[in-house]
Amino acid sequence: MERWNGRVALVTGASAGIGAALCRALVARGMVVVGCARKVERIQGIAEEDAVKASPGKLVAIKCDLTQESDIHALFGEIRKSFGRLDVCINNAGLSHDAPLLTGATSDWRNMLDVNVMALCICTQEAVKLMREKEINDGQVIHISSIGGHRLPSTGMFGANFYCGTKFMVRALTEGLRRELKQLKSGIRIASVSPGMVETEFFEHYLKNDPTRNSEDLFRSFQALQSKDIADTVLYILGSPPHVEVHDILVRPLEQAT
Repeated sequence: MERWNGRVALVTGASAGIGAALCRALVARGMVVVGCARKVERIQGIAEEDAVKASPGKLVAIKCDLTQESDIHALFGEIRKSFGRLDVCINNAGLSHDAPLLTGATSDWRNMLDVNVMALCICTQEAVKLMREKEINDGQVIHISSIGGHRLPSTGMFGANFYCGTKFMVRALTEGLRRELKQLKSGIRIASVSPGMVETEFFEHYLKNDPTRNSEDLFRSFQALQSKDIADTVLYILGSPPHVEVHDILVRPLEQAT
């Protein structure tokens, strides 16, 4: 991780859960971290934590609604103006609605596409453009995907089928980007992390309209992953030697059967 000291990373969806854990981990390793989210005050709160303030790196909060392309372009304009470079782009933001294919609201489908797919692609395009402008040939792009990009959920969770469709697409986009970068003879690396169940606010959002289920019951069924586990996985990717390209890591709780 020494080579990343003082360099600039972007973390989307940085206000809570995995995104917040990523900010803390990268700042602790000496990186300048730009954390973006709509709830920017949460990121500002993380930046004021004693451990973060005492870290060798720095956390900068920028408000960004990833469903708005203009916000994303403004975000990268601010990164270019304030830091002049970007070395690492972590597309962490993602969400799911309980929206079955036969009965789900099209507005929920569009929201998942906008955040899980379109924002990821626009951020990646802008990140690679800035890296190449500044001749950063050892940059890193990381998508925080999902085990749902490798298999559909069990019967009874039909509402997650569209979400899984977006994550299957992320899997294809990861490989597509790898091939495009290779065609350019670029040393920029692309990786994806596909977690199983992680104890975050994700499931509260998914279950918000179902009074019969709650995330607390879900997490009591077995020991879920913690956000720090995924942050540690990202640190492994960043710590890999330059000749190694980690492509996709699946991380499951030990007791998760599917």
